[in-house]
Amino acid sequence: MVDLHTVAEVVSPARAGQWRPGDAWLAGGTALFGEPRPGVRRLLDLAAAGWTPITARDDGLEIAATCTVAELAGFAGAAHFTAFHGLAGGCCRAFLASFKIWNVATVGGNLCAALPAGPMIALTAALDGECLLLGPEAERRVPVASFVTGDGTTVLRPGELLRSVTLPAAALTGRTAYRQGSLFPHGRSAVLLAGRLAPGGLVLTVTAATLRPYRVVFDGVPDEAGLRSALAGAIPDDAWTDDVHGAPAWRRHLTFRYAEEIRRELVA
Repeated sequence: MVDLHTVAEVVSPARAGQWRPGDAWLAGGTALFGEPRPGVRRLLDLAAAGWTPITARDDGLEIAATCTVAELAGFAGAAHFTAFHGLAGGCCRAFLASFKIWNVATVGGNLCAALPAGPMIALTAALDGECLLLGPEAERRVPVASFVTGDGTTVLRPGELLRSVTLPAAALTGRTAYRQGSLFPHGRSAVLLAGRLAPGGLVLTVTAATLRPYRVVFDGVPDEAGLRSALAGAIPDDAWTDDVHGAPAWRRHLTFRYAEEIRRELVA
């Protein structure tokens, strides 16, 4: 962890409208303190706002941006939301983090860091998540699949904060399948896929292998050739992640392999 020695003030609790240039929103801090940030002068403390981590409603689940990985993994309510429970455990374990990180790192922080391997991006995008963004003057809602625009980039504007992610009830039931791969047994995710068998057909979400999440929605369940064709058409050649955790060609190959495994599992 890195000391932010330029910080002169911590505003707690923080709220939308307090931001000014040189500020940074503070939730768990695992991303914020992960590298030097010489331009940060104030920290706006969101954790002190006391937002309820997870709220179950008839129309779905609302996950606060400050909900920790441990709180998400330990949530046992709304048992009828089988798709959520089917994917949440695997996505939480994909952090490959110690209990210390689990109890500090937040869902919102993982989304806002916008790393390709962010497992909370995979979970919430796969379940049709919608971000509530609070700005200095207004609020807006953006689908998770559109919130992350690239490696480390989002649609957040200066002064905006991520308040919560809402998962609609219609996306929280049904069968799911999950695949995660990396170069090493305990390495960062190089490929992370989530499949959901919805009433209308198969919904496949690709993350980690790509710079931003890609969702491919099918009418019904395709055959193997149809699945490969749809994936090839949905993901551009320049969208594959290229870093020390895996080459683009390998990530693409593993994505297609895992997608077929998910398809077979869900129609078995």
